Amino acid sequence: MVHKMADKAHYHDYGVLMLQQVANMTQSQQQLQHNALMMQQQMAIVPLQHQIASMTQHNEGEIQEQEAQNQEDIADVPQLQLQIHVCVSSKCNQVIHQIKMLLSVPSPKEQFFHQWKNIPYQVERFMPKINIKCLRWSMPSPENYWLWSTTLEIRIENQTFAFASTEEAIALLKWKATFKNQNNSLLASWMPNSNACRDWYGVICFNDRVNTLTITNSSIIGTLYAFPFSSLPFLEHLDLSRNNISGTIPPEIGILTNLVYLGLNINQISGTIPPQIGSLAKLQILRIFGNNLNGPIPGEIGYLRSLRALDLSDNSLSGSIPASLGNFNNLSLLYLYNNQLSGSIPEEIGYLRSLTEIFLNRNFLNGSIPSSLGNLNHLSILCLYDNHLSGFIPASFGNLNNLSILCLYDNHLSGSILEEIGYLRPLTMLFLGMNSLNGSIPASFGNLRNLQELYLNDNNLTEEIPSSVCNLTSLEVLFMSRNNLTGKIPQCLGNIIRLKVMTMSHNNLSGEIPSSISNLTSLQILDLGRNNLEGAIPQCFGNIRSLQVFDMHNNKLTGTLPTNYSIGSSLISLNLHGNKLEGKIPRSLANCKKLQVLDLGENHLNDTFPMLLGTLTELRVLRLTSNKLHGPIRSLGAEIMFPNLRIIDLSYNAFSKALPTSLLQNLKGMRTIDQTMDKPSYEGDGYYQDSVVVVSKGLKLEVVRILSLYTVIDLSNNKFEGYIPGVLGDLIAIRVLNLSHNGLQGPIPPSLGSLSVVESLDLSFNHLSGEIPQQLASLTSLEFLNLSHNYLQGCIPQGPQFHTFEGNSYEGNDGLRGFPVSKGCGNDHVSEINYTVSALEDQERNSEFFNDFWKAALMGYGSGLCIGLSIIYFMISTGNMKWLARIIEELEHKIIMRRRKKRQSQRNYRRRDNRF
Repeated sequence: MVHKMADKAHYHDYGVLMLQQVANMTQSQQQLQHNALMMQQQMAIVPLQHQIASMTQHNEGEIQEQEAQNQEDIADVPQLQLQIHVCVSSKCNQVIHQIKMLLSVPSPKEQFFHQWKNIPYQVERFMPKINIKCLRWSMPSPENYWLWSTTLEIRIENQTFAFASTEEAIALLKWKATFKNQNNSLLASWMPNSNACRDWYGVICFNDRVNTLTITNSSIIGTLYAFPFSSLPFLEHLDLSRNNISGTIPPEIGILTNLVYLGLNINQISGTIPPQIGSLAKLQILRIFGNNLNGPIPGEIGYLRSLRALDLSDNSLSGSIPASLGNFNNLSLLYLYNNQLSGSIPEEIGYLRSLTEIFLNRNFLNGSIPSSLGNLNHLSILCLYDNHLSGFIPASFGNLNNLSILCLYDNHLSGSILEEIGYLRPLTMLFLGMNSLNGSIPASFGNLRNLQELYLNDNNLTEEIPSSVCNLTSLEVLFMSRNNLTGKIPQCLGNIIRLKVMTMSHNNLSGEIPSSISNLTSLQILDLGRNNLEGAIPQCFGNIRSLQVFDMHNNKLTGTLPTNYSIGSSLISLNLHGNKLEGKIPRSLANCKKLQVLDLGENHLNDTFPMLLGTLTELRVLRLTSNKLHGPIRSLGAEIMFPNLRIIDLSYNAFSKALPTSLLQNLKGMRTIDQTMDKPSYEGDGYYQDSVVVVSKGLKLEVVRILSLYTVIDLSNNKFEGYIPGVLGDLIAIRVLNLSHNGLQGPIPPSLGSLSVVESLDLSFNHLSGEIPQQLASLTSLEFLNLSHNYLQGCIPQGPQFHTFEGNSYEGNDGLRGFPVSKGCGNDHVSEINYTVSALEDQERNSEFFNDFWKAALMGYGSGLCIGLSIIYFMISTGNMKWLARIIEELEHKIIMRRRKKRQSQRNYRRRDNRF
């Protein structure tokens, strides 16, 4: 939006219209068309050829002769139908501000013109011959006259063909020669023996000198070091945007003292802004956004007193905003967003009475908002979000009577919300979220009848939601989550029929859910989670076909779930976790073909497993934990069941019989690891993010947003029995597997050693027997292991990760031997040095997955290794004590050597760590 506005400003304040035809035409015909166009200011428009004939009867024969000569060529020539709408004025102070171009293109020229269709502001790229410059040209809308003639140049100043000076052409060719891509097709017209003004792409001349250089989006790969600054003293318009220009901005830029427009945006330019830019006294538009500029904004920029638009956004500029910006009395647009600017906002900005848009967001600005900004009575957009601003919202903001967008969110603002803001009637967007604002929501907000988006989330607002909010009939987005709001949800909210998003989660709202919400037929997101809402969920909510997210988790809702979900439902996420809902899981949920997240955990649902939901091919999260679900999990015999499921949590129920092998076989979403993604990504959009709680590494943790790479199977605390199916080893994308607290028996399948990314494995409190498979030692991602309270026996496998697990991972298995339990295991020797190095490497190798996305701290690795050496004294009947002494001596030597190696290894590790 920002850049689009700046483009409009450019072409409104300093525009050039150029057109080109492709047939040949005599000089007399050029003069005839020139006269015809000039006469159109006083007379009605008729087809151009007819006008020419009526005005110049004495040349009629010449025209007919020329038409006959070109008759055979007309079929191959693009036919141009032009409509121009401009205002009438006697002074040359603005340029054409609306151009409509309609092309009727017969073959074979179709491909040439097709790329320019509907891009009127770039028409000069392929039509640089008719030049209507600095002219308020009064011309009624022509109808259906066909310009099939050739090169024509019209100037009110009676200019005809212009030729660039040899010096300028040679200088531009030298600059072109430095480009890394010499085969650039757009610049193929730049030839030494051609007319630069007439033939060169992007070059426009005035009075035989280069006046405009517009080479945008032309795939230039080069720098500005060889740009001919000193050879183009009459250059007024320089636009090199959307290329691949690198390097720095040379200080010679200050030589171009006639520049009115400078566009270097969206390139790879680095370095600082040279202070010589302050020499461009005539500059009106400066656009250098979307580069890699750093350092401060030079104070000399304040010398650009003619500046109307300044856009330095999307760079890495640092330092404070110079107070010299207060010299820009004509400035209308100020864009400095997405940099690293710090310090306070200069009060001087508040005295630039021409300002209409200010974007200072996404910086490190601090201090209070200057009250002088309230003087900007022409201001329509003020965006200061994502900074470190503090203090109160200035009372002077009540004077911004033309303000349509106010963005102050994600700062440290405090105090109450101004009552005066409710009287800024043009407001369409009000963003005050993510601050520390307190007090109540002003009742005056009911006056904002044009308001479309209201963000009050993540503050300390209190008291009830005022009923005047229901007057916001244009409202589409309402964010009030994470405050301390109390009372009931106003019943009249059902009158805001345009409402699409309503979030009020994490408050202290009480009472019942208003049934009137079902009247909001455009509603897409309804989030009322973590409140104190009571009563039943209105059955009519199942009929809101537009609803995509329905989140009522952690309330006190009772009754049953809506049962009337119809075919065509848009529901994507349904979260009713942590209520007191009863009854069965509605089978009509199978109609919600777009459903991705279903969380009905921690309720009182009494039902069997809803296998019918297996037909939902988009379902990624199924959480039914802590209910009264029971019975075996049986397959429907369908070929496809839960193909994209990534999280299944059936823990703390009463499911029985064998583990559902047929279900596990169909979890195709857990069978592959996306190697192209090195970190988890999020489900959801900018308005809402799903969250679930999972048990991982022995801790109950909340995943704030659903991660596309995070895969969980939790079947713990049920009544499952029988063997662990080996098919689990095929689900190689699993990161958390919890089968604890069941009645499982038999051996641990060796196939679990294929779970290469598993981080948490819990098989505790079962009846498992046999040995621990040696294949588990290869699980290098394993950070938590619990095999306790089973009937396992034999040697504990040894490996890098197994050395990090302590005795409590194996307790309750009397038959286990080896490290870290106290019993020896044959010739198994635990190497102190190997463990130390492994532990150090494990600490060095952090799990980025959990560091990035878990809200709680996770369990770490073991803190050390205690090696106990026990020597059993045998009764030596021979009395040969030298045998025992020799054994003790050898053991002592081995211990000393191991300690030396350990210390040496630790020193080497510390030296390497210091180098990094």
